[in-house]
Amino acid sequence: MTGRRSRPPSARRTRRPRRAAPARRALRVRRAAALGALTAALTGGCGLLPAGTGSDGRAPVTVMTWAPERTGATDKPGMPAMAQAVARWVNASGGIDGHELKVLTCDDGNDSVGAAACARRAVREDVIAVVGSYSQHGRSFLSPLEAADIPYIGGYGVTGEEFTSPLSYPVNGGQAALLAGNGRQLGEECGRVFLVRPDTVAGDALPKLLDAGLAEAGAARSVDVPAPESAREYTAQAERVLAAAPSGSARPDCVTAVLGDRTDTFFDTFRRARDDGGREVRIASVLGGVDQSLVDRTGGARGPYEGAYVTGWYPVASDDRWAPMRRVIREHAFDDNRVDPADAGVQTTWIAYEVLRRAVAEVDADRVTARDVHRVLDDGLSVETGGLTPRLRWRFEDLLAARDHPRLVNADVTFQTVRSGRLTATGTGPHDLTRTLSGP
Repeated sequence: MTGRRSRPPSARRTRRPRRAAPARRALRVRRAAALGALTAALTGGCGLLPAGTGSDGRAPVTVMTWAPERTGATDKPGMPAMAQAVARWVNASGGIDGHELKVLTCDDGNDSVGAAACARRAVREDVIAVVGSYSQHGRSFLSPLEAADIPYIGGYGVTGEEFTSPLSYPVNGGQAALLAGNGRQLGEECGRVFLVRPDTVAGDALPKLLDAGLAEAGAARSVDVPAPESAREYTAQAERVLAAAPSGSARPDCVTAVLGDRTDTFFDTFRRARDDGGREVRIASVLGGVDQSLVDRTGGARGPYEGAYVTGWYPVASDDRWAPMRRVIREHAFDDNRVDPADAGVQTTWIAYEVLRRAVAEVDADRVTARDVHRVLDDGLSVETGGLTPRLRWRFEDLLAARDHPRLVNADVTFQTVRSGRLTATGTGPHDLTRTLSGP
């Protein structure tokens, strides 16, 4: 008989139970513990948090800040950079009412196509607001925002559409208040005023605004001097001002330049032309064209801006009311030299984010939508800015009804002059330009 021979019992191997490796035992323990915790949570009615929420169940809020950054013309890179610093500060402090703040930035390229592209991206990203931004192309960016019910909070105010759109919530008087205020300031100091401004659609509206302020001060209309927005020198414009016959007034003639980042380029050309034998003409501008950092860079009290007249929206940069903003910049902007606390764009972004923080906290919901923010702002949210602006509120009865600027809620400006190398407030101020902007 053939077959396998079995081993005697004594010869058979005895299998001993293997001991689990320590790592495998630990994994089983962790899995069991996790399953137990999940079961307890579900049976206790707690459930799991939705993806993208914080530990307290509140979803992040996403906003966008845009500005031209690398165009070589009127760039405002400090505004998106300030927005990112604010986000770091807010999130380090626990967010806005428990919501993490996410800030998207966009370079609008200083053209209508880029502005529209930034707005469409804001819609795609489902932002709850566009905050503290700059663009010269209001028609291009506001239409997509309006269609998606996305509020535009604290724009720089360079376009008229920012003061007409029902989705826009301005925090300052924009270019309109600055130019009208500059006219009133210069009307009290100057014999005749020359206005050097961009030869653009936005620039075409500036002479009328300046003249409104001049008229209120009892002065004659300005002399309009259009100029290329991104020129490297302005010899033709400087010579036109200096070649004009004196006005015959006991007051000096003045030239005010409103060319954004190119304002200093004009005044550098103007200074050289004047040094070659041109007559004495006082210089002036608005904040954004001339600020403290520019005065410092060009020699302070010994530089060309000593004695210049400047109109701004807010208190001077050295005012103690800016201390909270300066602290955030110091602690959360790190060494980002784009963020200049004396820059009007940076200051506007700071104030705009104060409005956003108040609006999101007022919604008091786990998930905040753009429509929620829109509703809160329309329902009478009142925002105090520590004296940097009047109280801000956008109910119908709070709108100042300024001509061509129906959404205006803050028409205050400050008059400043450069004394001993420092921008210094002049007069009692602030000055309310509501009546000037509401004139015929």
